[in-house]
Amino acid sequence: MNEKLIIRKGSLGKLFEQMQKSGKLIYAPVNKDDKAEFDVLNDFNNYREDYIQTVQSIKSVVFPRHEAILKYRKDHSDVKLDDIDLSSGPETVLFGVHPCDAAGFDVLHAVFTGEYNDKFFVERMKKVTVISMSCSKCDDFCFCTSVGLAPDSGKGSDILLTKLSSGDYLADVISEKGKAIIDSAKELFEETNSEQLAANTKLIADVPVKFDLDKVNNKLGTAFESPVWLAHSMRCLGCGACAFVCPTCSCFDIQDEGNSTCGSRVKCWDSCGFSNFTLHASKHNPRDEQSQRWRQRVLHKFSYQPEQLKIYGCVGCGRCSRACPVDMNLQEHLTAVNNEQ
Repeated sequence: MNEKLIIRKGSLGKLFEQMQKSGKLIYAPVNKDDKAEFDVLNDFNNYREDYIQTVQSIKSVVFPRHEAILKYRKDHSDVKLDDIDLSSGPETVLFGVHPCDAAGFDVLHAVFTGEYNDKFFVERMKKVTVISMSCSKCDDFCFCTSVGLAPDSGKGSDILLTKLSSGDYLADVISEKGKAIIDSAKELFEETNSEQLAANTKLIADVPVKFDLDKVNNKLGTAFESPVWLAHSMRCLGCGACAFVCPTCSCFDIQDEGNSTCGSRVKCWDSCGFSNFTLHASKHNPRDEQSQRWRQRVLHKFSYQPEQLKIYGCVGCGRCSRACPVDMNLQEHLTAVNNEQ
């Protein structure tokens, strides 16, 4: 399915209102402390379209930072377990996300439905519709074109909107979920033709390719003992900021919270950059140096996942480099690997 329609610039707000009236929970970029962040959007006037990147990704909608996976309670001598009911969650629309964030859902899907189906992710994803917006501008941190994507990529999206020079939007209908949105508001969309498209310019950012992804992948396959990891990791604090803003990082820990009578077993975000991530009960740590943990992060995304899941674990959004307090720039490190002799 790849139907192309036009929605006029004055109709985006009407589309939002119709989705809202149908009971959908809508997340979109809004202003928070002069920065763009994803949040529940209740008033379309607060929607921020003109942004390069939000600080946080939108992955928490389907992979929450902290979630209970079961609850327990002690009843005299018995312990009773209560499953978490996910069936009552609302239908959710992610509106105005950039193609890199949309593509991140494909990576999470590969992780959470690979050897084991994570029912929490699967059930949430069933209720999510992604309406993405092509990027009209970028900055030096953006490198989506270096990881096989583009500022107007439709991967992971149900509808892709691209702004035209006329101010209107080209709507690429990619999936059945996207078609359902279109069918619920047919009066807002118009058929298009080649002449109409030829008369309009797509406003799409020019993101230059910074490195050869295949070359990086091949070099990483033989770079396990390379001194480049130590050189690159000298500044790393192991703070985990890169993992927590990343739209594809999926590491988590499971902990019990409660007391002797009741509590919850929870799943919470974790990071391979943390010093305790691989710490054994014996106190042995197979990755006891930060350079080893940095190597794991890079190899996981650009070597292990492509080999095991047939997908790269990075979408080139640049959030990790923007968020790093000591300027650990992943794009620069990958370029260095690309140029390593």
